[in-house]
Amino acid sequence: MVMLSLTKRVFWLLVLVVCLAPLSGALQAAPDFPRLSGRVVDMADLLSPAQEADLTAKLKALEEKKTDQLVVVTLKSLQGYEIRDFGYQLGRHWGIGQKDKNNGVLLVIAPKERKVAIEVGYGLEGVLTDALTKIIIENVILPKFRAGDMAGGIMDGVNDIIAALTGNAQMVAARGQPASEAPFWFVFVFVLFLMVTMMVFQAFRGGGSGSGSGGWSSGSSGGWSGGGGGFSGGGGSFGGGGSSGGW
Repeated sequence: MVMLSLTKRVFWLLVLVVCLAPLSGALQAAPDFPRLSGRVVDMADLLSPAQEADLTAKLKALEEKKTDQLVVVTLKSLQGYEIRDFGYQLGRHWGIGQKDKNNGVLLVIAPKERKVAIEVGYGLEGVLTDALTKIIIENVILPKFRAGDMAGGIMDGVNDIIAALTGNAQMVAARGQPASEAPFWFVFVFVLFLMVTMMVFQAFRGGGSGSGSGGWSSGSSGGWSGGGGGFSGGGGSFGGGGSSGGW
């Protein structure tokens, strides 16, 4: 009788553990996202005021020219998350990019974890491809970071992202191949591929947006103001496009 009672207790304890396991995951603290204070959110203090002002002017000019929203954010900590998970959650939470175009981009730097990522909204995945973002990270940003020039890596990375978004993707892509390994036919085919991909995305972008995968909530939507002279996200969404790296 005592053995039977003990067995029942163990059984119900196991049932309780199994039932509470999903609940504990759901109750896990959500990331503590920084406030969207402007086009540059330098929580890790990697930029001087002059550098931040310069970047802000470039990002503002990009949005005025193309409507694409590019935001740079440096973080004190990833709070235990992988940088890609944190990055695209943050992009959705802030609503970076126009709601009808999903044309937002985030450059995320986490110096404590020595990680960097470029997160790309749905509408720009055909222009700022995973391969292209990887080239920018590996060939432009990380060499400067490894040399201790954090600001230089950020500035150069932003310049190349802007170049890709304003029609110079082939110039950025060329950084991924030494001249001796990139014959003319390779460059021609790559550029042709980019052009066709961009045309396809432009044709189908209107019906191709959605809520994405992974189950993350979009958080804020268009019209939420983050300060920084009236700058706010436009309600854009992210689905995991982009890439990351470490140093």
